[in-house]
Amino acid sequence: MDYLLYLALGAVAGLISGLFGLGGGVVIVPILILAFEVQGMAPEISTHVAIATSLATILVTSLSSIYTHHQKRSIRWDLVKYITPGILFGALIGGLVALSLAGTMLQLLFGGFLVAVALQMLFYKPSNGFGSSLKPLKLSVAGTAIGSLSTLFGIGGGSLTTPFLTLNGVKIHHAVGTAAACGFPIAMAATVIYGSAAVPSVYLPDASFGYIFLPAWLGIVVISTPCARIGALLAHRLDAALLQKLFGILLLLLGSRFIWLNLPH
Repeated sequence: MDYLLYLALGAVAGLISGLFGLGGGVVIVPILILAFEVQGMAPEISTHVAIATSLATILVTSLSSIYTHHQKRSIRWDLVKYITPGILFGALIGGLVALSLAGTMLQLLFGGFLVAVALQMLFYKPSNGFGSSLKPLKLSVAGTAIGSLSTLFGIGGGSLTTPFLTLNGVKIHHAVGTAAACGFPIAMAATVIYGSAAVPSVYLPDASFGYIFLPAWLGIVVISTPCARIGALLAHRLDAALLQKLFGILLLLLGSRFIWLNLPH
């Protein structure tokens, strides 16, 4: 039964990713947290496990996206090579910060992040900036920030990288493709950090690799990629703008829930 739940989660995450070009982590993490609560996983680690498992799935699922964008020549590899070192360094910082935080504080921060993503989906309109030059130092600093936040919140970084690039004069389709390519080093570094972390054995669920919960990882990896392709096809048939607004409202409600439940009362 649990595997069916994780397969369903992977299907939903894949469809949403394909429909909106949004990283699956924004969907996977909150639903995994809720699923782990229902299954009785210790609250001390459930949020950490959700974030770690989400990032480990991106390590696999990002490959298909990278291949597709590369075939369409929409990845600016000249930008990727300068932003990646910052991403790796930032991922180390974000992972260490996440491991040092209590589960309640991590959920509180994640709720705030979901609210920010929801507002971006509801109000942000992609537009190219004023042609600002992207120097290696600027890319490295941005990569550090993107890697830190992505590893802290369990996402591939697309919701951060794409706006940064477009505001600095990169065309939107190049920004999306480049952001997809940046998701792999984020996931790779985070998988090493969370997978090698010491988890108190009293809290550790069976079939875990550090904080990565393998049954959930497998179920999501198996189904999310083909569903992302379906979502991309549906985006051309449905009113994707309306769906994006509705999904933004859902994220706003989820984020508000996490904030409310974890605030001191």
